[in-house]
Amino acid sequence: MSAAVYPPLRLAWMIWGLGAALYLIGFYQRVAPGVITSELMTDFQLNAAGLGNLSAFYFYSYVAMQVPTGLLADHWGPRRLLSLGATVAGLGTLLFAMAPDTLWANFGRLMIGGSVAVAFVGMLKLAGHWLPPKQYSLASGMALFCGVVGAVFAGVPLRLLVDAFGWRPVMVSSALVTFIVALGIWLLVRDDPTEKGYASHVVDHGGDGSTTKPIGALAGIRAVLGYRNSWLLFFVPGAGVGSVLTFAGLWGVPFLTTHYGLEKTTAAAICSALLVSWAIGGPVFGWLSDHLGHRKPLYLIGCVVQLVSWSIVILVPGLPIGVLILLLVIAGFFSGNMIIGFAFARESAPGRLAGTASGLVNMGVMIGPMLLQPAVGWLLDHYWRGEMVEGARLYAWEAYEKGFTLMLAWLALALVLMFFTRETHCKPMA
Repeated sequence: MSAAVYPPLRLAWMIWGLGAALYLIGFYQRVAPGVITSELMTDFQLNAAGLGNLSAFYFYSYVAMQVPTGLLADHWGPRRLLSLGATVAGLGTLLFAMAPDTLWANFGRLMIGGSVAVAFVGMLKLAGHWLPPKQYSLASGMALFCGVVGAVFAGVPLRLLVDAFGWRPVMVSSALVTFIVALGIWLLVRDDPTEKGYASHVVDHGGDGSTTKPIGALAGIRAVLGYRNSWLLFFVPGAGVGSVLTFAGLWGVPFLTTHYGLEKTTAAAICSALLVSWAIGGPVFGWLSDHLGHRKPLYLIGCVVQLVSWSIVILVPGLPIGVLILLLVIAGFFSGNMIIGFAFARESAPGRLAGTASGLVNMGVMIGPMLLQPAVGWLLDHYWRGEMVEGARLYAWEAYEKGFTLMLAWLALALVLMFFTRETHCKPMA
């Protein structure tokens, strides 16, 4: 009997790309509130803390879903998981678009976050089965790139659409696109190449994918956390991602317009540049890590550069605009180092626990913005001096400095924790 051949790369990347489409949509929804802040604050009568909480409802359910998502990806399969997630995301978007008050808007955001939470882990699972091991980290980086494309669309393009049609009709259209993606995943995606007559790239056939002997949720979590890298890599990535999404996804535009005198479109463009640099950094760090055969050094370098860049932006007022933009782009690019963490964690635990390990890392990633967005909003309100402009609160430099200092504290902690990780040399655990 002749050995089966691996799937052609074109087919493999197409399968992966359908999962990436849901991740793109999820990222779009993740940062959209940062562009429609005035509409949301007007329609739902929100202050800074309330807006931060509305945005963070996405992350509450997203984080809560990461461990079950990893387990379901391991034992249920990414095809069913991704198609169901896209369907629920479409329903949540419709609810958010038609919400009459904050309660329903929050619930819509909760549905969106919990459903698109399956996208990243599902993509990683598909990558592990369909793509050669040497392209796994590259796929992780390209996933971030696709996600940030969605985030960039939620910048100036979304602002223009909202100006033309209103935010509610635009969100209804977004829901329809999400339903189309759900249908495409169900019809075309398969969990493993063997379902199409090809050989699988899974290393541990006895403990990964659809052939896995089920393991309990708690047992899987305990098993993954038994490996030191797993819990260290849980706490580290929230620093960089939390900083990027707290600034570019919510508070960057009001900060730049208030304290640098920029127009909203210009401020939104700068925040988009931060996100684009993050998107570029992901695949670059993923490729470099695979090429050099190391995970830890690149991750450490990224943490140092982010800490220095954000420190200057936050602690030094009145920077020249060119310098400010350069620092934000550098911070964004080096925050792409977080993509290494997924391959790092996957190699630090047995193959049968790959989905659970990825889910835990992704949970750590999203805990950053989940905590930082509302925390910064709370501090903004706490240090508010009572100033108003056109019915909206105006926050002093001191308020932003106090709030953004939370980002610096987490970045410093991440740098310390990274020193205690163990290098895997890009080799899966035996």
